[in-house]
Amino acid sequence: MEGYAYRQYEEAAEALRARLGGFAPRVLLILGSGLGELGGQVENPIAVPYGDVPHMKQSTAPGHEGRFLFGTLAGRKAAVMQGRLHAYEGWSFGDAAFPVRVARLLGADTLVVTNAAGAVNKGYSVGDIMLISDHIKLFADSPLQGPNAEEFGPRFPDMSHIYTPALRDSAREIAKEQGITLREGVYMYFPGPQYETPAEVRAARLLGADAVGMSTVPEAIAAAHCGMSVLGFTLCTNMAAGVLDQPLDGEEVIAAGQAAGPRFAALVKACLACMA
Repeated sequence: MEGYAYRQYEEAAEALRARLGGFAPRVLLILGSGLGELGGQVENPIAVPYGDVPHMKQSTAPGHEGRFLFGTLAGRKAAVMQGRLHAYEGWSFGDAAFPVRVARLLGADTLVVTNAAGAVNKGYSVGDIMLISDHIKLFADSPLQGPNAEEFGPRFPDMSHIYTPALRDSAREIAKEQGITLREGVYMYFPGPQYETPAEVRAARLLGADAVGMSTVPEAIAAAHCGMSVLGFTLCTNMAAGVLDQPLDGEEVIAAGQAAGPRFAALVKACLACMA
């Protein structure tokens, strides 16, 4: 699979620098389905549609605005992605990870990634927030396929601690202070766009997954490869197929995300405020 050349990331970063007037984000925050609440809280935002960024693909998923907001959030200089790129839209893992590498060139050293997903763990409930401790991808593509960009990281990067332990420790303490029940578990990637079958969900549970979804993994792998710290949250917007005897509905997923928005936003903002 042919990947991006390093110069293409540089061209994208240079085009953004021309729009940002010296602003350099330290954090890249990716907002998942129905979780756009935080976008409206960015101070002095500079909006850049994905289509204005050289070489970057367009987001087509429902509820995803498809733009960056550059500004200050919880006292941190941030690049906020309102919408992301998914493999089910026809994009590669490399496409999905492209903005992570561009943000790294702009100065970001931390990725905060969020998603909406189905709960596999039967002890979870709709509306629960899960701190991601690890993920399972198995044999899907990798954003690191193709020629390795040594400027970002090594050919065979270690993935022992993709989701940074120190950031997870901080998130647990903040959730406790805010009175939020914070689950912690493993996110399993499925390519979609169809929801997982009940048999796939049972298999995921046997493999150790607590939630299943269609995003996050490409971005997290790319961030770890280029030396970024990573903090990940899953909002359980539905119980995965077969857990309850009812069909899954995409509109319900978005509605559940919106209902939990204020609580979720408060947690993420507090985590940003505590970052060094």
